[in-house]
Amino acid sequence: MVTGKDRQKQLAREHYERQRQARVDREQKARRTAIIGTTTAVVVVIGGIVAATALLGGNDDDVATASASASAAPSATAAAAEEPKPYDPATGTCGYVADTASGQVKNVGMPPAKVSTAPETMTIKTTLGDIVATLDTAKAPCTANSFRFLASKNYFDNTKCHRLGTDFPILQCGDPLAKADGKNPTDGQGGPGYRFVDENLEGAKYDRGVLAMANSGPNTNGSQFFIVFGDTGLNPAYTPFGTVTKGLGIIDKVAKQGVLPGGTGDGTGAPKEPVEIKHVTITGKS
Repeated sequence: MVTGKDRQKQLAREHYERQRQARVDREQKARRTAIIGTTTAVVVVIGGIVAATALLGGNDDDVATASASASAAPSATAAAAEEPKPYDPATGTCGYVADTASGQVKNVGMPPAKVSTAPETMTIKTTLGDIVATLDTAKAPCTANSFRFLASKNYFDNTKCHRLGTDFPILQCGDPLAKADGKNPTDGQGGPGYRFVDENLEGAKYDRGVLAMANSGPNTNGSQFFIVFGDTGLNPAYTPFGTVTKGLGIIDKVAKQGVLPGGTGDGTGAPKEPVEIKHVTITGKS
């Protein structure tokens, strides 16, 4: 028998997935716009008539044809379409690429390609206490490497967790520019200006204690992540890269306070009780 609470959870999960698909569509449109816009800048050199056609809404074929005629122009389209590369065990490297669709950026550079798969522990120091997690460096080496890099740059310092769910039990953090006040329309859009591959998705489950990446489509991971403190029932589309071993009680207490008005309509929103990350440290296994 389906209870009202179960139905609420299902609706919240479905809404979350719809939001993700909407983000995928926006990201794809933004990348397409970036490609066309960059190509247009090249076309300007070729001739004013063609440039005017592109700027005033000439179709993609017009832009592509004009671009092809500029034999000396660099391949901006190829650069914009570059995809991140998965972990290569032979070389011990991951491929990170610039996120051309990212608008809200805190740029601290790009992670090193060389990664380590040695066991590591991440400690998230918040205003409410420490949240400690073991990182799955073996199954999500590119993700762990990115977090190690960002932590070393103090990227997460003084950032706010901007999204909390009650029926849909997640706490989402990692947007360096989020205000978490229930009013800022760009909360959830911030990132480091690069992206990397999805990892560890086969058989992925998002049960209590799982640490996973938020994303806006395949291979669009940046810096946002979420901590699961209940049963979400999410599809395996978000890289799980660790398990919380201490501090879930902090999130439980925050969840009891609920969310601020102005949420997304799926029962999630900025937490009433603010959760601010003061510092993140990542250490090897002692």
